[in-house]
Amino acid sequence: MLSFEGFTLLILLFILAPIIGAITLLFLFVFEKRIDLLENKTKKIELEKELQQSLYNQLNQQIQPHFLFNSLNVILTLARLERTEELVRALEVFSQFLKFKYKTTEPVIPLREEIRYTEYYIEIQKLRFGTRLTVTLTCDEELQEAYIPPFVLQTIVENAFKHGLERKVGAVNLDIRFSLEQETAILLVFDNGTMEQEESAMEAKSGHGLDNIRRRLHLYFADRASLQIQSIPETGTKVQIKWPFIIEPNL
Repeated sequence: MLSFEGFTLLILLFILAPIIGAITLLFLFVFEKRIDLLENKTKKIELEKELQQSLYNQLNQQIQPHFLFNSLNVILTLARLERTEELVRALEVFSQFLKFKYKTTEPVIPLREEIRYTEYYIEIQKLRFGTRLTVTLTCDEELQEAYIPPFVLQTIVENAFKHGLERKVGAVNLDIRFSLEQETAILLVFDNGTMEQEESAMEAKSGHGLDNIRRRLHLYFADRASLQIQSIPETGTKVQIKWPFIIEPNL
């Protein structure tokens, strides 16, 4: 015979079971929605990352033709001036550049590769300017292992020649310095080029090439990277870039 206590527990069980079941179903529903939300958020992050990577690669591809066209213009100038020896050497360096160019497919590369790539361009310019051109490049061995978006240094150097040094009469100087402050890599490029009209020259110098660099730095490093350009009257132009010192790519 069922006791009063047993009967009471049975009644409570019949009353509480639907409540417990409802709470369980509600918990499962919320949990499922939470999983769906996390999955959608993950998909959104992945899509944004793919879009970011696509835009980043597109910007990398945009920056390369400028080097090609400017290098070809230098080679053409040497040919017109019938400077045969310099022309042959320029073609040799240009072929090395092309070989390096088609090997550069990563979103970031070690700084030592970026420096070597830029030196091809500088050597072509040395053939063009001769003894008028002095280039100084300083970079510690440790810093050469830092990762940087490709064509950053080359673009800045190219801008220095195109918008400043080509106008100057007499000796032209280009000073490239890399330094490391705590966990921040710093690039400083100074040229003593002449600016005929300061405002228009500065606008040109901060045009598509440097805008491309800014966008790529932001895509890869967000707000941890910066680019500044400064005109120093009757002296030249200084460009400074700061970015996080990393030795492993994170894309």
